Amino acid sequence: MSSRAGRSLIAAAAGVTAAGAARLAYSALNQLPPGGPKTWSRTNHRGEPVTLLEGPAVAVGAVAGVLAGLRSAGGRASLAMAVGGAGAAAFGTYDDLAGSGDRRGFGGHLGALRHGEVTTGAIKLGGIGATGIISAALAGGSPADVVINAGLVAGGANLLNLFDLRPGRAIKVAVASGVLITAGGVVSSPAALAPLPPVAAALALLPEDLGERAMLGDAGANALGAMLGAAATGLPRSARIALLAGIAGLTAASEKVSFTKVIERTPALRWLDMLGRRPAHQAPAVVIPAQRSADLSFAGTARSADDTDATPPEE
Repeated sequence: MSSRAGRSLIAAAAGVTAAGAARLAYSALNQLPPGGPKTWSRTNHRGEPVTLLEGPAVAVGAVAGVLAGLRSAGGRASLAMAVGGAGAAAFGTYDDLAGSGDRRGFGGHLGALRHGEVTTGAIKLGGIGATGIISAALAGGSPADVVINAGLVAGGANLLNLFDLRPGRAIKVAVASGVLITAGGVVSSPAALAPLPPVAAALALLPEDLGERAMLGDAGANALGAMLGAAATGLPRSARIALLAGIAGLTAASEKVSFTKVIERTPALRWLDMLGRRPAHQAPAVVIPAQRSADLSFAGTARSADDTDATPPEE
């Protein structure tokens, strides 16, 4: 068997591991949610209850898959992805559970800092920035490469979170990003299949997301974005610089432009965004049992648009 075929088999096994681990983690977390169901309950854009447990489950699955595929992507690259995903998930979970949602975006959090207020979002941004640096250092390379790669990890974590505003949207963007990263690399390179574990973990829970029973939240979206950013560190420098510029441009645009409004005005994007989702008038696909429904009753606790499926104020 050729080394290329061997790497492909290992990468495939890593993807299967990631998907299986994500499903197992989601089931276990729903059986015994830390702090109880209400801790993880939020309202989505319809005002219906969803759980944030999808996020930690996807992060666990993605990290498990990456570690299972150490040989296919290289030890340093896999370790960088695992650290990036775990760190982003940890800080994302902190903001999911402790954040008030009063401040949104870089501008909101930095504005609060100028007035002496340290928001959970600011702590998360700083933590993910540090995670990006550590992940990039583990990936190796020249000082310039470390700077670029740190930007990819931290920027990817933040950008994917900006798409977690409607069911399935962030996962669809993650899948598209994984395909783009793979296409941008050399097919025979060990790094070519690096995005497979995080994408597989996300796809394993896509039915829960599209069914509006669960959502990624900061924990899942930040982890997926960070790991995809770390996966991109195997690309040529010119491709990484272009990708980082794209991330920076979209992030800056998000401070002024509603992605949801742009998607809804663009037929092709709207079609992709609605693919697999239930129409606005359709009732929930799964009826929540009475006891669980009571556990998920939390009127008035909807989170802000920068980290949930809640509808942004401007929309």
